[in-house]
This record gives sequence, structure tokens and C-alpha cells, in this order.
Amino acid sequence: MSDETGDASAAGPRDSYGGPVLRRRSQVLGTTTDQRLLDQPSDSAWVHTDPWRVLRIQSEFVEGFGMLAELGKAIAVFGSARTATDDPAYASAELLGRRLVEAGQAVITGGGPGIMEAANKGASEANGVSVGLGIELPFEQGLNAWVDVGINFRYFFARKTMFVKYSQGYVVFPGGFGTFDELFEAITLAQTHKITRFPVILFGSAYWQGLLDWLRGPVLGEGKVSEQDFAMLHLTDDVQQAVDIIESAASERVAETPDSPRHPE
Repeated sequence: MSDETGDASAAGPRDSYGGPVLRRRSQVLGTTTDQRLLDQPSDSAWVHTDPWRVLRIQSEFVEGFGMLAELGKAIAVFGSARTATDDPAYASAELLGRRLVEAGQAVITGGGPGIMEAANKGASEANGVSVGLGIELPFEQGLNAWVDVGINFRYFFARKTMFVKYSQGYVVFPGGFGTFDELFEAITLAQTHKITRFPVILFGSAYWQGLLDWLRGPVLGEGKVSEQDFAMLHLTDDVQQAVDIIESAASERVAETPDSPRHPE
């Protein structure tokens, strides 16, 4: 009959635990976690390891949640950083920022130049909340001068979470790959029911109509998407119409809320 308590030496190689991590045989470390923490490190390579990156990622979520938790109603505005100040789209984005503030909304952008700067400028000059969520890039220079509340992120996925979590809709001006990324992120989240009552307004019919034609043509025709997937998409060239769509969606959301069950996360 075996002795369940056993003799450690009879049980085989020594087990070593570092928190929840088990190590045996050649993987056993010769030092403890506390010892490695308190001893003087030989170099700074440890700050570039994946476990340390996890803490940086965590800190970005904590900072973002802390900064935006009490923001209230907000709309995210996207578009090209390369839009010139004399481009009609710049003027439209600036007017949109102002109109959104007048409608009781804060304005969130990526904090860069171009369309982002225009929307932040309109919101700031209207004495609203002008938010910029920047990203560390090798070819852009910080947050624009019209951002009143801002944070710079290292990681795109942390930044994208903030856009979706703290805005109630997107207005998407003509832009490039970054703009497309945010657009299709929102569409995918709606298609998979991760977000609801979330209008996505494509501003600039001449720019976006070709994309919609392609989506409704071969993509829909071959069954890659469903007709209902287009319910959240709106195309316009009119700033006030964009604001009206946002307010209508907000009213529907409020009307549904009282009867919606609340579950703790």
C-alpha cells in the first residue's frame, strides 16, 4: 500500500513553482522570484520581454478607462491625417465637431492632423469635450493643438477598444488604411453582435459609393455578407443629416434601455 504523503526524494525530480508556473528537471531555476527582483540586474533587457509588455498593455487599458469613464455621450470621427486645411472635407469635419457638441456629444478622434484636427477644433471652439486618442507612430508628431483631453497609446488594439467602448457611433470621412481599419472593425463588431445601435456614417458619397457598390455587388451577391449587415451603414454629404442619424440612434437606444436586463460583467 502506497504512502500518499510520500517521500520527496522518492517522488522523482524536484518540483519548482514560480507562482502558478511549474518547472521540473532542466527547467528548474536556481533562484527565486524575489531574489531575481531584488538583485541588481546585469542589464535592462527584461523591460523588453513579453511579460513586461503585458503590464504595459494593462496600464494602457487602465489609463484609457480612467480618463474616459465619465466622458458621457461621445461620437468618434475618423478620416485621413493627410487632409489639407483648405480641403472641403476639413471644413465639414470642423462643422461636424461643432454640431456634435451643440447636440450634447463629446468628440473623439485619433488626435492627429487632417480630419482629426478639424473635428477636434470644431468641438473645442464650441466649448465641448475634444478628445484625442493618439498612437505611437514613426512618422506623426503627437496630438494636435485642439485636443483638450488626450492620451497616447503604444498598442493599436488598446486604442481601438477605447474608441468602441466610449463612443456611441462613428463618422468616417475619406481616409486610408487606418480609416478603413476602424470602419471594418465597427462593422465586424456589429455583425457579430458585440455592439448594437451603433451607427456608422460614411461622409462623402463620391469617395465611399464605390465601396458600397462593391459590398452590395459581388460580396452580397456571393453570400459573403447579409442584407442586414448594412443596417448600421449610412451615406451622406450633409453634416446636419449625420447629426440627425446619430440622435435618432441615441433615442432608440434610450427607448430600449429601461426594459433591457442588466447583467454584471
